[in-house]
Amino acid sequence: MNPPLPPVLLSGFADEAANNKTIEQQFCAFAALGLRYYTIRFMDAGDGIQNVMLLSPEAIDRVLKLQGEYGLQVSSIGSPIGKVKLLDVEDGTSNRYIPFQDYLQRDVRRACELANTFGTKLIRGFSFYHPKGTNPELHLSQAIDQLGQIARVCDQHGLTFGLEVEANLIGQTGKLLQKIHDGVSDPAMLLIFDGANLVCQGMTTEQTYEEYQAMKNGLGWLHIKDYKKPIARSSHVDEESLKSFVPADQGDSGHEAILRDLKQGYQDLLAKLAQRGIPGLFLDLEPHVKGGGQFGGFSGPDGFGIALRGLCRLLDYVGLPYDLRTFDDIRPNGSQH
Repeated sequence: MNPPLPPVLLSGFADEAANNKTIEQQFCAFAALGLRYYTIRFMDAGDGIQNVMLLSPEAIDRVLKLQGEYGLQVSSIGSPIGKVKLLDVEDGTSNRYIPFQDYLQRDVRRACELANTFGTKLIRGFSFYHPKGTNPELHLSQAIDQLGQIARVCDQHGLTFGLEVEANLIGQTGKLLQKIHDGVSDPAMLLIFDGANLVCQGMTTEQTYEEYQAMKNGLGWLHIKDYKKPIARSSHVDEESLKSFVPADQGDSGHEAILRDLKQGYQDLLAKLAQRGIPGLFLDLEPHVKGGGQFGGFSGPDGFGIALRGLCRLLDYVGLPYDLRTFDDIRPNGSQH
């Protein structure tokens, strides 16, 4: 008889579950849902709503104190690293350009410091914007060079950089992400699958599965959101117009087939992650069920709960175990009542 599989680690972007993005709202929602992990991105920790990269030392101390009180740990830093222009050219977008060495020494190192402060091994990031209207493959060489440097800085801090598949970036498909991963060839850089980010580019369920397969060898973790009613294929996606995000058991990404396939190589993937000090395979909910855009999304506490239950139904169906809090977690010293 085969031994039971270790549970996948359920997490999520906590800001999506909070109506006003206060840290108390985020932690209340996640604790009530039974989650043990969260990805930290936007929050109001006393100084107004800010990205994690901009938190003051006082705000960081408050977050650390409160997350301990609510029994939460950080799964990853939801940084915007790599969501800037690769080249300093005007292309009709509002995307910023920052000279790369300045970016590396300031922003990347800041993300690494935050990851170590919050006790996570993972930093989420992106693959740079190529000039709008150009072929992303023409920019692979420069992107590989810069992302390789980011991976090396992360490695120096004992961390792993995750590269998310997303529209309008150089790594907008699984195939392109895998080319970047192969070019960087550094264990400190892994890939993040996100089905909705492919479907919203007009891909079918079958095409989304092909993109998952293309990037599977470099996979590090998954963002869980889905999309319905694929739009017409286009070289550029208007992210602010996307309105059809749905839970993972209702969309066109084909999460059932992806999770079944993931289950087959699960133990090998866990062994690879363990070599980087990563505690397991994170399924990181980022549902966007009440709307999403270029730099984030919103689900509300009710929408986040619906998205979590949809994912749990899928995991039950395909036979992948997961872990939510139980009564034993809230009994002091395991005492009986």
